[in-house]
Amino acid sequence: MSESRVIVGAVAGAFGVRGEVRLKSFCAEPDAIAEYAPLTSDRGHRFPSVRLTGRTSGALTARLDGISTKEEADALKGARLYAERSRLPELPEDEYYHADLIGLPVFDAGGAELGKVAAVYDHGAGDLLEIRAPGGKPRLLPFTREAVPTVDIASGRIVADPPDEME
Repeated sequence: MSESRVIVGAVAGAFGVRGEVRLKSFCAEPDAIAEYAPLTSDRGHRFPSVRLTGRTSGALTARLDGISTKEEADALKGARLYAERSRLPELPEDEYYHADLIGLPVFDAGGAELGKVAAVYDHGAGDLLEIRAPGGKPRLLPFTREAVPTVDIASGRIVADPPDEME
């Protein structure tokens, strides 16, 4: 993925028969996704504007420029939507976009590499980092100050002090 783009949502499928889509927003404020347009998809589509039309179970409903039929909306199911990083707000210190964390190598306090961040999960009680080492099984690391004392985006690395049960 280009560093100038950040994933902000995904199309969950068609909504109705007139080209509306079910839109999953990955934004802290779900409705903010419309403010970040133009959006581009991982399939090469460009949507100059996004007009939110309502809510449905687990998603927003929206109109995307250029999509006017149910078939066109259905064809977008699963498409990831990206915004230009410059359109997104600056984050406070110690907050990160998931896209900035994925792919970073994770080291323990002694300098040994534990693996790379494969995904970031939010299960309500706090974020978890999925760490994958080559040839190893994925491990989940709580994304807390205790378990992850250092995140250095500029240097491209994370220093972790994993709980004993993760060793």
